[in-house]
Amino acid sequence: MVSATGAEDALDAADWVLPIPLSAQRLSERGYNQALLLARQLSPHKTDANLLLRTRHTLAQRTLPRAERLSNLAGAFAVDPLRAHEIKGRRLVLVDDVMTSGASLHTAAQALRQAGAAHICALVLARTEADLEG
Repeated sequence: MVSATGAEDALDAADWVLPIPLSAQRLSERGYNQALLLARQLSPHKTDANLLLRTRHTLAQRTLPRAERLSNLAGAFAVDPLRAHEIKGRRLVLVDDVMTSGASLHTAAQALRQAGAAHICALVLARTEADLEG
């Protein structure tokens, strides 16, 4: 992931590296957050797993048609209200393991923008093939 074009520069410039959080239910099922493990490998001193929160459990994105993915995630992410001041004016890198439609990254970035983030970029380990459903 670090060898991707621009990744090293983005990580160096970042104030925070934030993994896409899992719901409590999904974390319990898996036993770990793969995005958190990746973020810690990329930048252990800048990674924070508690700044961006998953506010509710959602259906797995891969089970949904493309058109339903954004609505499935509406309101699913929020910045910890007691730490929102830590986002304002900051440069952030979101980390996820797999991107399909980009809905999770988009929705998480919206929550961070609303908290005042100055710059947000994303690093993903893998990208699925384009949706065949549209």
